[in-house]
Amino acid sequence: QVQLVESGGGLVQPGGSLRLSCAASGRTFNNYNMGWFRQAPGKERECVAVINWNGRTTHYVDSVKGRFTISRDNAKNTYLQMNSAKAEDTAVYYCAATPSSTILRTLASAYEYWGQGTQVTVSS
Repeated sequence: QVQLVESGGGLVQPGGSLRLSCAASGRTFNNYNMGWFRQAPGKERECVAVINWNGRTTHYVDSVKGRFTISRDNAKNTYLQMNSAKAEDTAVYYCAATPSSTILRTLASAYEYWGQGTQVTVSS
């Protein structure tokens, strides 16, 4: 079992920055690739960014490229740095874990463990 807890969500103005954190506990963290997903009201859950087990490979959805950065550390934390926030970034953000693989998976169904989510609202 892997337990995931997100933090860092809140209200941010357009153009502002926010850093989301995801703390993992349980099984060996390095056995998992990590992903950040988001879900806005009335929309499907979308993969925002993925990072592989050693942090050397990342993938981003086109809408956040150049604005968001995913990273992870050796203390079982995964981060999502959100810069130049836009209103369309408003959603509940979830971190998720999937067994490590060379392919960075972006489908929610591929992820085995999920956090409870944290709300991000971009508004003036």
